[in-house]
Amino acid sequence: MDMAKDTNYDLTKVNKQLKKFAKIVNGDHAIRPVKPDEELRVGVDLGTSSIVLAVLDKDDNPLYGAFEYDHAVRDGMVVDYLESIRILKRLKQKAESVLGTTLTTACGAIPPKTGDGGKKVVANVIEAAELECLSVVDEPTAAAKFLHISSGTVVDIGGGTTGISIFKNGKLVEVVDEATGGFHMTLVLAGNRHIASDKAELLKRDSSKEDEVFPIIRPVVEKMATITKEAAANQIQQPVVVVGGATNFKDFIKAFSKTLKFDAIKPAFPQFVTPLGIAMYDHKD
Repeated sequence: MDMAKDTNYDLTKVNKQLKKFAKIVNGDHAIRPVKPDEELRVGVDLGTSSIVLAVLDKDDNPLYGAFEYDHAVRDGMVVDYLESIRILKRLKQKAESVLGTTLTTACGAIPPKTGDGGKKVVANVIEAAELECLSVVDEPTAAAKFLHISSGTVVDIGGGTTGISIFKNGKLVEVVDEATGGFHMTLVLAGNRHIASDKAELLKRDSSKEDEVFPIIRPVVEKMATITKEAAANQIQQPVVVVGGATNFKDFIKAFSKTLKFDAIKPAFPQFVTPLGIAMYDHKD
């Protein structure tokens, strides 16, 4: 079943924004000057493998983006508070230098059902980096906002968790989060190769080694799909859109869809969907 066609959902506009943001992050796209007092929207994604800063204009067009790999977060929870602050401060200072302005507000996100404690920690990190935290949202919900999904299933596969949000007619009807993500792929790879997790992480990120790495981590992908299938039960909504940095394998969607028994789709540069969605919440009503 081709769900993208069945639901008339089109990734064209989303992919255009993602490709632009990726070029900005990689330094391949010119940064336009920011006007005095221009309204900016900032998203902070404290991920298990990296911390991402995204800056949009008031119309949600990408202006700036950067990230740093980190070990400050595990399974969606901040475990090194001070390191998270240091990284975010560096990203903020770099953004301000490039844009020629001061960033004043930001929004953050947490895995679903993390609770008020998780929200408070993320907000504290953002505030400690000298940004006013306007809100902290669920990661898959932020992804859905950027994807402009009214009805559908968003599966946000991060470094530490798999979050599933099911939307129907603009309403969130189910939210589930399980502690299985890219970090668990790394652990499986490390065990298989009898190497340290840091070396396994680098091996996992090496696209030239994908053909030998993916068969080893495929069971983790299948588990992610099983989690999604069980979470959705009989209320899965189409399209099923999979996002997150852990999905950056050419055979990921094929393996995921086979276990899910539905066709899933993946946008370009899926690791940037959530931080861009987070930034879209950064405005005062």
